This record gives sequence, C-alpha cells and structure tokens, in this order.
Amino acid sequence: MVTTVARGARTADGPPARRRAGVPSVLLKYVMAVTGAIMLLYLVLHMIGNLKIFFGAEALDGYSEWLRTLLEPALPRTGTLWIVRAVLAASVIAHIVAATMLARRARAARPVRYAHRQPVRGSYAARTMRWGGVIIALFVIYHLLDLTAGTLNPNGVHGAVYDNVTADFAPSHWYATLAYVIAVVTVGFHVRHGVWSALQTIGRSTAATERGLKTFALVFAVLLTAGFLAVPFAVTFGLV
Repeated sequence: MVTTVARGARTADGPPARRRAGVPSVLLKYVMAVTGAIMLLYLVLHMIGNLKIFFGAEALDGYSEWLRTLLEPALPRTGTLWIVRAVLAASVIAHIVAATMLARRARAARPVRYAHRQPVRGSYAARTMRWGGVIIALFVIYHLLDLTAGTLNPNGVHGAVYDNVTADFAPSHWYATLAYVIAVVTVGFHVRHGVWSALQTIGRSTAATERGLKTFALVFAVLLTAGFLAVPFAVTFGLV
C-alpha cells in the first residue's frame, strides 16, 4: 500500500513536508556556464581589439570605427554595438541571479552553523568569487564612464580611442592604471575558476582529465590577463 503526503501536511516526525519549487539547481548551473561563456568570448575579442594599439593610432581608431559601422546598412550605425551590449547586460544579470540563487540554496541546505568547522579545501579564486564579482562590477561602471562615455577620461574625445587610452594610462594617471591592473587580475582569478567550473558543469571533467583541464583553465586565464595588462603597461613605460 502506497501512502502519499499532501503538500504542506504535517508528518509524524514533525514539520510539514515541503516540495522544492523553482528553477532546478542544475539548470541554474547551466545558465551560469552559458552566460559565462558569452562574457568570456566578449573578453577574448575585446582583448584582441585592445592589442591593436601596438599597430598605432590609425589601426586602433580604425578598428573602433569599424565596430560602429558593423553590419551597416542592414543595421543603423552602432546598431551591432548596442545588440552586443544588450546581450552582455542580459548575460551579466542572468549570471548574477543564478549565482545568488545557488548560494542561497547552499546556505539553506545547512541552516545551522557549526561551532567549529574545518577549513574547506579550495582555490583562492573559488573562495573570493563573491567579492571578486563586486570589484569587477564596480570597475565595469568606471570603465564605461572612462573609455566609453569619456566622462572620466583625461582626454575624453569621442572616437579618438588611441589618444584616450594613452592619456588614461600615462604615468601621471597612475591611479587609473592601478585600478585597471587590480580589476584585470581579479578577472583572471574569476576566469580561471569559471572556466574550470563550466567544464565540470557540462560534464567534460573526469578523474583522468582533471589535471589537464585545470592546467588549461589556468593557462587560459594567465594569457587573457597578460593580454589585457599589456596595454596599460606599454603606455606607462612608453612602449607605445
């Protein structure tokens, strides 16, 4: 004989039985993996575009103008840029919401704090993903006001990307360079852990491949970080 317990009914052992509602945790993990991949693709393309500064002002400013006219006249001027921005904004919001929901569920699964808890083994990036995300979010706001809107840029001339970048990372503007370095290094830690977590989520990690995937995530993050840091360092030390 099979008995069923009605939703909210009190069992013999105490509190009422509850059925977990809402988005499944595995789906939230996939959302984080997919949105993380979208943001990662943007970072790689953005880094490649930044490196055009080593080919001179004409190359960097020309690349910036090309982005504004991409898919024109099918789309209006800067139309592609606004589509990319909308997709990125949606990805960031979905990524944060999914991460928040997963964190809350993890805390709810263990509502009672232990008086003494052994430290959990984990990477530096994994332990600092929360405040790292805050640093990145604050930097993105500053970065948009600085090099996109030009409001906080020492040069601030629309379309003069090369001059804006070199003015931003000049030795006299060292605090902007420092903020950029801190943010990029934080992104590197975030990317390293994110790539590794995404590979685990999509089921590509096994005991035999774990070391190789961890190495891949680390090398990828280091190369991405180095690519972004090459620009401010080159400007600060007069290489461009």
